[in-house]
Amino acid sequence: MPIRAWFPTFIYDAALGRGARDFNRELLRECRQIRDHDEAGRRWSRKHYPGGYTSYASLCRLHRFSSTFTALERRLDRHVRRFAAALDFDLTDRALTMTDCWVNLMPRHAVHGLHLHPLSTISGTYYVKTPAGCSALKFEDPRLPMFMAAPPRAAAPRPENRTFIRYPARAGNVILFESWLRHEVAANPTAAERVSISFNYHWC
Repeated sequence: MPIRAWFPTFIYDAALGRGARDFNRELLRECRQIRDHDEAGRRWSRKHYPGGYTSYASLCRLHRFSSTFTALERRLDRHVRRFAAALDFDLTDRALTMTDCWVNLMPRHAVHGLHLHPLSTISGTYYVKTPAGCSALKFEDPRLPMFMAAPPRAAAPRPENRTFIRYPARAGNVILFESWLRHEVAANPTAAERVSISFNYHWC
């Protein structure tokens, strides 16, 4: 057909690398310790993250004071460089640097509403514990607000024509995306906690 796709939205999904299972045991222990000791974060989460816990508003630079999270940063750096190359970013004068890193613990029914990550360049999630059947990471077509007088899509459109796409949460995997891309996590339907680490990289 004489049709070409332009202006694609790229999403990166890959395994962190060797030893992720043992590394995740250490991360999981520390994520839970952070929750147990972070009174300010638990208080903020009760209001803004009902049923769950996030250190987003209290301890959001974990890579700066935890050797475990610093090790995660080093491993994520390789993936971010690979993703930036695929995006054709010119990083000659400045580098992409992790600026924020926080934990999310989602027990049953906890929800992470639709949002983006302002003032960042690349954002992502690393999965520490993902019980079978837990919620996926859902992305929204960034053109959606501009659709005008468009008919509905077919019941089973091709992947590139969907208005939403879901990436299953898999322990040991990292997902990267440009920070302007809106995303959400539906309510966790499982009895076990879904544990992830979110982060931002800024061009600085």
